[in-house]
Amino acid sequence: MRTQEERSEAMRTKLLAVAKKLFASNAYSAISVDELVRSAGVTKGAFYHHFTDKEAIFRVVFEETEQRLMQAAAAGAVGADAWERFRAACHAFLAACLDPAVQQIVLRDGPSVLGWETWREIDWRYSLAAIEAGLKESMAAGLLTERPTRPLAHLIFGAMTESAMVIARAPKPRVALREVTGELDAFLATMRNGPSVEKPRRRKAARRTKISSQPPA
Repeated sequence: MRTQEERSEAMRTKLLAVAKKLFASNAYSAISVDELVRSAGVTKGAFYHHFTDKEAIFRVVFEETEQRLMQAAAAGAVGADAWERFRAACHAFLAACLDPAVQQIVLRDGPSVLGWETWREIDWRYSLAAIEAGLKESMAAGLLTERPTRPLAHLIFGAMTESAMVIARAPKPRVALREVTGELDAFLATMRNGPSVEKPRRRKAARRTKISSQPPA
């Protein structure tokens, strides 16, 4: 026999599972508490025992979706050095924004439901620390010039957030992903110390052009 506490936690888990599904596929304004409890097969009393209102359960769903987004970024952080791992994590983050649930919950409804300040505070809590950690690791490895990481983290965070918004609102999200990822790479390449992967190729091309332009003896 399950205890009352276990039954209560199971009910909360069920409500959240239903809420995730509904909020991922519908605008927040289109979902009512009545629909939530009906879909979960619980009473309104049970709902209000766990959540004060619809916004409260949305916020929990929002934060859990943010966590999954950051987990996807962390899982994608592979590369030959700290900076390449950082760049790969940025790529993975943007690719995860193709998920319709991320688009609807985090990028469309999040700012309007929670308010801009709350939305940014939560986003910062999950994203900014990870960005700053990646910058510090790259600086420690000598791949970036030593400087204050917080302003730079905010700058990159803003670029990532705006890129995610572009993907979520684009008629062709995969095309938008490809375009913003290319621009992000160009932006990040200006920060790294030493030659980028592309510079040697350009130098070779320039050398071939110079040689071929010389008149024959």
